[in-house]
Amino acid sequence: MANATRSEKLDLRLTPEAKRVLNAAAQAERRSVSEFVLESALIRAQETLPDRQHFGLDAERWQAFLAALDAPPRPLPRLKRLLNEPGLFEHPGE
Repeated sequence: MANATRSEKLDLRLTPEAKRVLNAAAQAERRSVSEFVLESALIRAQETLPDRQHFGLDAERWQAFLAALDAPPRPLPRLKRLLNEPGLFEHPGE
């Protein structure tokens, strides 16, 4: 990220108190507020996303997951009926 060209902009509305705290924290680290906020936000994003992209299973649950993937689909009569009925903008027989 350090060598990437910054071409996008993100605007924030914040309270005077929030701005004061961010300024103080950035100053304490001898960084600009933009650098401080960007790095902090990216760290938080990287902490948040793995929970939604990867998940772990123990051996028993992994086997159950594989069995569910390999199982034939269960019949869904209402879905079958829906897909066989003419659409709202279709005329029967066309």
